[in-house]
Amino acid sequence: MTSKVLTKSIDYPENTVKRAARALFCSPFKLNLFTAMRYRSIPLPDMVETTGVEKNYTLNAIAETAAESYLMWLIQVGILRREVDGQGITDSFRLTPLGRQIIEKWQPEGSFPKPSWKERISNWLNRWLQWSF
Repeated sequence: MTSKVLTKSIDYPENTVKRAARALFCSPFKLNLFTAMRYRSIPLPDMVETTGVEKNYTLNAIAETAAESYLMWLIQVGILRREVDGQGITDSFRLTPLGRQIIEKWQPEGSFPKPSWKERISNWLNRWLQWSF
């Protein structure tokens, strides 16, 4: 007898999904990074400097501190979680259920839409000032 696993997606509030998607689109990361995170955790060193560009994870080479700052923002909006092992928190990241839902929507497109200036400003305000719009 085989058992069938049923998965039900979580219904997130529309504002939560919009804020999270906007944070993704405004980040320096490409859809390829998050597609890979659907299947495994990705360590920070794979996302930074020339390695991130070579793996097609980032638009441009970015410093580790800048990448970590963006990743922390994606954790705050619910897209990512930090991987934990027997020793504690690692330098690897993985998608949350919300992140999976958003990535699954955009994966067929092959890339994220280019954010408007209004979206970039809104993301900046939310990120740096911690306001909820």
